[in-house]
Amino acid sequence: MVSRRKILAGLGAGAAVVAAGAYYAFGRGSAEVGFALSDAELAQAFAFLKLNPAIDTHAHPGRTFVNGAMGLTWKLRLYQLTGGFEKRVAEDMIAGSMGAVCFSGVSDFSVLDSVDGGLKSVRAFEPGEAWSHYQAQIANLKALVSQGLVHPVLSPADMTGARASGKPGCIFGVEGGDFVDDNPARIATAYADGVRIITLVHFVTGGKLGDIMTAPPVSGGITDLGRAVVVEMNKSSIIVDLAHASEATAFGALAIANKPAIATHTHTNSHGTSHPRFISPKLAHAIVDGGGLIGAWPAGIGINTLQGYIERIFQLVKDVGIDHVAIGTDMDANYQPVFDNYRQMPLIVGALLKNGMSETGVAKVIGGNFLKLFAANLS
Repeated sequence: MVSRRKILAGLGAGAAVVAAGAYYAFGRGSAEVGFALSDAELAQAFAFLKLNPAIDTHAHPGRTFVNGAMGLTWKLRLYQLTGGFEKRVAEDMIAGSMGAVCFSGVSDFSVLDSVDGGLKSVRAFEPGEAWSHYQAQIANLKALVSQGLVHPVLSPADMTGARASGKPGCIFGVEGGDFVDDNPARIATAYADGVRIITLVHFVTGGKLGDIMTAPPVSGGITDLGRAVVVEMNKSSIIVDLAHASEATAFGALAIANKPAIATHTHTNSHGTSHPRFISPKLAHAIVDGGGLIGAWPAGIGINTLQGYIERIFQLVKDVGIDHVAIGTDMDANYQPVFDNYRQMPLIVGALLKNGMSETGVAKVIGGNFLKLFAANLS
């Protein structure tokens, strides 16, 4: 029998999920900025963005991943009912002079639930479910293109067309490679679908590809299937994203990868704040030693203002070098974000310049480094 306390706790959790969904749908920047720019500094930032494309390496703009998802727990069903808001976010991207954003599907959304303030897998996939879910999510992303909201970016060269179109560039991604089931050949299918980046693992505990960073290890790192998937991703020219991977999984992937990888949304455990979603300096250096990138993540972990995010970017530059830092917001699915609206992108550019980063350095961090990585994976 379920106790009254458990019922009330469940309702509270459900209310929190709904509140989060409403915030994502209607919020307009809950975090304080923490700094000020003059009119001249802001104008300089807008002019800079016209010449140097800003690219978000990992995001869920408008929460397209909730559309049509089946088999959800009641909490995530409530979250789904708040709906998507892709048109509004596309307008924000244009207003903030964004060049392109990785629109990422969430392959394991159907098997997750909100547990103790975070997402965890609570059941196994039904036979064929992961692949069906992937196909539905890719169809949703393709619909954004056919509706004219975004311009597809399949290679760095497509950035020119995106900017000329006046629409935000859209790079297809998938968070969690679970959709391959036992068939690594599906990676080639994903590439044909337009996918250009895959986060190897996400929130599935004991998944087929390897261990995640937010649950106790089950496989001792990357699995044989995970290794096969990394090989196929390199062969198919899809970028390997190591965000969410346990250290053992990430090091295992790096050991066999022959193209540069990225951890799109994280930080290093070397600045007074330690968190399961952050990575060790050792792993960060292993990623960049292979030509890879670390995406600066504006989660409200150890910071609570946009100024804190600026400091986080400078910390990463100090840790791994200006040539190995990118932007990875997790927009519209981030927890307590301090950067939650693409209209704020000029503020970030202006603050980086105001705090002493060179124009060359800013151009690299906001997009140039990722375009270089993108090209390296396509070669």
